[in-house]
Amino acid sequence: MGERQVAAITGWLSAVKNLLFPLSCAVCSCLVSGDDQGICNSCLHDIAYIKTPCCSVCGCEMADSTAGDHLCGNCLRTLPPYAEARAVARYQEPVVTFLHSLKYGGDLTVLPSLERIIRAGKTNHLAADEWIVPVPLHLKRLRQRGFNQAVLLAEILYPNDKERIQVDLLQRVRDTDPQTGLDGTARRKNLRHAFTVSGAGKLQGRSVLLVDDVLTTGSTVSECSRVLLHAGAKAVKVLTLARV
Repeated sequence: MGERQVAAITGWLSAVKNLLFPLSCAVCSCLVSGDDQGICNSCLHDIAYIKTPCCSVCGCEMADSTAGDHLCGNCLRTLPPYAEARAVARYQEPVVTFLHSLKYGGDLTVLPSLERIIRAGKTNHLAADEWIVPVPLHLKRLRQRGFNQAVLLAEILYPNDKERIQVDLLQRVRDTDPQTGLDGTARRKNLRHAFTVSGAGKLQGRSVLLVDDVLTTGSTVSECSRVLLHAGAKAVKVLTLARV
């Protein structure tokens, strides 16, 4: 059977499937096509993407639209250990529901929707010397969940650079309490000595792009950055899907 015949049959089967089992938007339940990846154009348009002006270091949005990117008050007082943090969108609906379904419900069917959200937003370009390092889970939590959402997001963000994704370089060696509900001071204390680097030789002369799902107070990515820099990383940047 030739490639054209295979393609024709595949297309016909896909059409029949969509006819019998029409897809709906995960947000508003209206009918969508397979190309919409589970979220309609209207709901995609409602997502609040992070836009300039923002803090040139931590990436928080600025109210003054005339001054361009500049340091926020927090970064003027104390610079974080990472060189730059950026996020695709604000942590609000429907991004919240998608991430909760993934992290706490184990629902991998939301990945196409998250992929479309990411594709519609602007993301960082990799530098030539950068490793992509997902924020790790402790082994206990990884076994419970079955996957690390930061790894899945890294693969969506950089589908053509998967060989650069280092899933074992940074490890979570202490099973910390959940960060939800803790203030900034308690979060930092909770994360103390939670991370370590395995194979620090890989970091020599290399920069790191740290990937996570949500940036809240920045405690987690700051602690990861400190550990990576101490182990020899040249610089650390941060990219998250969302930020509070």
